[in-house]
Amino acid sequence: MNVNMHEAKSQLSRLAELVHQGEEVVICKAGEPWLRLLPYNECPQERKPGRLKGQIWMSDDFEDEDEELAEAVENSKIFPDEG
Repeated sequence: MNVNMHEAKSQLSRLAELVHQGEEVVICKAGEPWLRLLPYNECPQERKPGRLKGQIWMSDDFEDEDEELAEAVENSKIFPDEG
């Protein structure tokens, strides 16, 4: 549900109840999405190391230096000569 800023100010309690019930509420300013109301989450999902084990793959040469790329970066105008 999209609502304008004025409506959101005057009906915040009603919109909060809708969000609490699972409705997505986006507040618009000048017709453009500006804010999204979200329910408070007291207990975010706890991070557990290794929970993606077996789901991520990296090639054996992932850490090998790419000389062509390194040269392009080092000789670019992004990093001017230090004087």
